[in-house]
Amino acid sequence: MTTPDASASAAAQPLYITMHEADNVAIVVNDGGLPAGTVFASGLTLREKVPQAHKVALQDIPEGGVVRRYNVPIGYALQPIAAGSWVHERLLKMPSARELEGLPIATVKPPVLPPLEGYTFEGYRNADGSVGTRNILAITQTVQCVAGVTSFAVQRIKSELLPLFPNVDDVVSLEHTYGCGVAIDAPDAVIPIRTVRNISLNPNFGGEVMVVSLGCEKLQPERLMPPGVIPLVDERAAEPALDVVCLQDNAHVGFMSMVDSIVRQARPHLERLNARRRVTVPASELVVGVQCGGSDAFSGVTANPAVGFCTDLLVRAGASVMFSEVTEVRDGIDQLTSRAATPEVAEAMIREMAWYDAYLNQGRVDRSANTTPGNKLGGLSNIVEKAMGSIVKSGSAAITGVISPGEKLRQKGLIYAATPASDFICGTLQLAAGMNLHVFTTGRGTPYGLAEVPVIKVATRNDLARRWHDLMDVNAGTIASGEKTIEQVGWELFHLMLEVASGRQKTWAEQWKLHNALVLFNPAPVT
Repeated sequence: MTTPDASASAAAQPLYITMHEADNVAIVVNDGGLPAGTVFASGLTLREKVPQAHKVALQDIPEGGVVRRYNVPIGYALQPIAAGSWVHERLLKMPSARELEGLPIATVKPPVLPPLEGYTFEGYRNADGSVGTRNILAITQTVQCVAGVTSFAVQRIKSELLPLFPNVDDVVSLEHTYGCGVAIDAPDAVIPIRTVRNISLNPNFGGEVMVVSLGCEKLQPERLMPPGVIPLVDERAAEPALDVVCLQDNAHVGFMSMVDSIVRQARPHLERLNARRRVTVPASELVVGVQCGGSDAFSGVTANPAVGFCTDLLVRAGASVMFSEVTEVRDGIDQLTSRAATPEVAEAMIREMAWYDAYLNQGRVDRSANTTPGNKLGGLSNIVEKAMGSIVKSGSAAITGVISPGEKLRQKGLIYAATPASDFICGTLQLAAGMNLHVFTTGRGTPYGLAEVPVIKVATRNDLARRWHDLMDVNAGTIASGEKTIEQVGWELFHLMLEVASGRQKTWAEQWKLHNALVLFNPAPVT
């Protein structure tokens, strides 16, 4: 990547960034963009105004010529493009998707980096060996019908009980839009069911499982939580019983009877959680989900490379890191299969991509449906360009595992968690996989957050970090302006993660209590 001189201010002189010496386009760095007639140090003159993060042609590109960024064809010119012109999506024909046959399989052997030892955080050790970064009582719901009653009860628990248990961080309701009116026995129904189940067992909940059921729903509590899946948290119990409040039970007379029952049954869970204490654990106990949303062209230049550097640090420390978003890596599938640790891992990635290709075909759309109006305003012309910047979050380590949507992660290293690219669905599925810390990069800006796990937000641009100063936790825009390197921001993020995981520092989303609803991925029919 070609970066500005560290002594130069982006406000003082016109600057652009290229990602590879073979690229014939670059992105404009300066806040607010640059006007026509601007002359760069290279002698290139802008023929028209180019917004910040948007592409400028570095040389004349003929009609049909390749437009190259990241040393990858991101499109073909629909008309001649003169050097100094603004290159946007309306001038480009998107390349076809890479076929899933004939891919390089486990051909890249990343250099073996020395282990990163001696880094620790203060976490909550669970009976199953997992570690939480927060100590939360989560109340699971079998069906959307009970959401209002559960929410009312949670507010009472927070006001009446939570002050009595100072070691419990929060009480959250795992609300979702599933449970009835669905084809519960359809083959793909396993995805939302195991998602709700595995979220209920997230390490941040300490093994405490409490369920609110309506009674008549298709997703019955015993189907959601069959025998043997609830961890043993009370040594006096031979087999943990499923703690269920059923609103249709004859014992409930009136609304407040239901609420009282939920509040009453929450108390023993709070008592056990309150007895827990943080202990020093190695950084290898981190399970990190990385994601991007509201992306712009700087995402693949600043924030995502810094996250990728941090990903390599975490892998060296023995931690687990998940990267996801099928449609946002599909165009770089050859880069991923070549980095697979084994042929089996590569084949698993190909199977997930093929399944998702078929899923999109059922809806008569293709991967181009991913790119949003905000992405395009931020300089991303199409999904190919977006994918190149998204993959960078995965760093350079070998990919050691693949999990399907809703599955629980059971290994260390760099993992591909196959999820849709939707921010909310991806975050929900990474929660189900067992993440205890979330890293989210954004260029356009989003107040995204999760109630169940801390979310560290990384801004791609200085201007976003300035305007959203009390929503962004890390400013990676300093990379574009030459104030910091990718490595420096990567280390900054790594150290912040240990502080947040230890509870010594709250993220902005935690401080403001910002969180998005859980959104299940349900490819099965709705009846």
